[in-house]
Amino acid sequence: MSLRDIPLRTLADTPTTLAELAGDKAVLLVNVASKCGLTPQYTGLVKLQQQYGERGFTVVGVPCNQFMGQEPGSAEEIQEFCSTTYGVDFPLLEKADVNGTDRHPLYQELADTPDADGQGGDVQWNFEKFLLDRDGAVVARFRPRTEPEDPAVTSAIEKLL
Repeated sequence: MSLRDIPLRTLADTPTTLAELAGDKAVLLVNVASKCGLTPQYTGLVKLQQQYGERGFTVVGVPCNQFMGQEPGSAEEIQEFCSTTYGVDFPLLEKADVNGTDRHPLYQELADTPDADGQGGDVQWNFEKFLLDRDGAVVARFRPRTEPEDPAVTSAIEKLL
């Protein structure tokens, strides 16, 4: 099964897939959290969406509460926080586990993807990023401290558009 076909649910609890959410767009999939030191990365994610959205790209956020309980809110609270604090206009999925025995099937597929240093495995923290091409193949993995607007991220996106 392609990553684009794995069953997902939106933050509003609607069944979907990456294929339905993104169409034929390249996707930057990011596990997000509202109460993390890296939460200001939402600003950069929104900028990427604005800069590249019309060129065949979308960010997709996956709220995750696995890292020190930094995404404790309900779906409604997460949506409210993201839209009012950062103006998030990209799709958000339901809260999901990205590591461990209850790891979401999407992240079961993503976990082995190596980063720029050749390291795969568990997601290290909130705001780890996976870049998928228009066919759903993972082309890059960026660790949490890599800012969304880092040249490594933007150049990888540019190559796909």
